[in-house]
Amino acid sequence: MVLIADVLMAAGSFGAAIYCYVLAGRLKRFTTLESGMGSAIAVLSAQVDDMTRALENARTAATGSAEGLEALTQRAETVSGKLELLVASMHDLPQPPETTVESGEPAEPERRLRFVRRRAPRSELEAAE
Repeated sequence: MVLIADVLMAAGSFGAAIYCYVLAGRLKRFTTLESGMGSAIAVLSAQVDDMTRALENARTAATGSAEGLEALTQRAETVSGKLELLVASMHDLPQPPETTVESGEPAEPERRLRFVRRRAPRSELEAAE
């Protein structure tokens, strides 16, 4: 009986040793940096770092854009207030001349500008050529 127990114990420990040997080989291949999962983990880690930096740059740009947009909005509100004042002050200006009802033209005819073109006198050298 003791002999059978010893044989079974030796077989169990031999099986555990083979199992550990197989696991050690798999773990070695798993952690190899040149190929296998170690390489994939290293690449993914580098990509996460790159994405973190890109996200931080985007966040900084968005914050700057938001601040610029806030400043432009404030400026637009100020300008719109000034425009409202100007429109309100337009009521104080005199009315334009009245137009005739039939033609829709002003009662006084508009003056047309006249342009007179004069040629510069030719110089003697220019005439000789």
